[in-house]
Amino acid sequence: MSELDVEAVDDIDAPAGIDAAEYVLYGGKGGVGKTTCAAATALASARDDTTTLVVSTDPAHSLSDTLEADIPATPTRIREDVPLYAAEIDPEAAVGEGPLGVEEDALGGVGELLGGDGMFGGGGAGGGQAQDPIGGEEGLLGGSMPGADEAAALRLLLDYVDDDRFDRVVIDTAPTGHTLRLLELPETMDSMVGKVLQLRERFSGMMDNLTGMFGDDQDVDAEAGIEDLQELSARIEHLRSILQDPRKTDFRIVMVPEELSVVESERLLAQLGEFNIPVSTVVVNRVMQDPSEVLGEDVDIAGPNHADCEFCARRWQVQQDALARSQDMFRGHDVRRVPLFAEEVRGERLLSVVAACLD
Repeated sequence: MSELDVEAVDDIDAPAGIDAAEYVLYGGKGGVGKTTCAAATALASARDDTTTLVVSTDPAHSLSDTLEADIPATPTRIREDVPLYAAEIDPEAAVGEGPLGVEEDALGGVGELLGGDGMFGGGGAGGGQAQDPIGGEEGLLGGSMPGADEAAALRLLLDYVDDDRFDRVVIDTAPTGHTLRLLELPETMDSMVGKVLQLRERFSGMMDNLTGMFGDDQDVDAEAGIEDLQELSARIEHLRSILQDPRKTDFRIVMVPEELSVVESERLLAQLGEFNIPVSTVVVNRVMQDPSEVLGEDVDIAGPNHADCEFCARRWQVQQDALARSQDMFRGHDVRRVPLFAEEVRGERLLSVVAACLD
């Protein structure tokens, strides 16, 4: 490959604004380029004075590197020339405050009787489950709680939904499995609340004794904890209703032209369908195709040499098979291609090229 012509890249017409929903989510298998796509979309969105927030819920924290800016855990303006805000969720800090915004002792000590790790027994970063002496491995609170990372991500995302400071929110989601577990949380929370209420009813005669054991204010704390869980469940349900509204949300699947990635993306599309999450766009990233062909205009950007490079030619053949399958599989969706660049995509220069491919 020849060296990248920097000036030529700078000459590319960067999109000023995007035609997209209020919430744009990029999801897919880890390492396929979701962060790059989210950063490019957010930057293009902000160029027409649309106040845009880009949020990363991926613990890898690569958004800062991609945008070449220090991005804190709370929404902060990172550009002076355009209204672009960014936030990178810090799972450890968020979990320190209680992963779902509910104190772990909110049930007034009752949680400790239900298992060694309390109401969040299955939700540690390691994903282990509490040993409940009454309910077995899964415990009376039912199954494993989501991991700390996605629980913290959800809690902070709830804060940004309907935030009138932003006209558009672009979300770089965690890898596929974590994203889907977030969408399952309303049922998890409802199950938790139901089982806690059932437990309190079944052992109502013991509550006076429990109150004496843990202090006079513990029963009040337990009621408050249940109310917190019910309120949180309602907020999560509101978030899911937004994600299911195609007028407000566009979930974009990102993949690379390889067999495993195609299979993973097909699975994600099916699972999102089960949640009634609209998917309008599929992004095929790192395509070994001449950038001029992808962009539809002559640009002097280094591309693969299929004629003289046997490796490039063989990889392109493998990718063509995956592209053909993805094109057929995602028929009815807008399939966009982003070429494989000779250098890492960081900073506005190459993000503008990616935005042009996504436009």
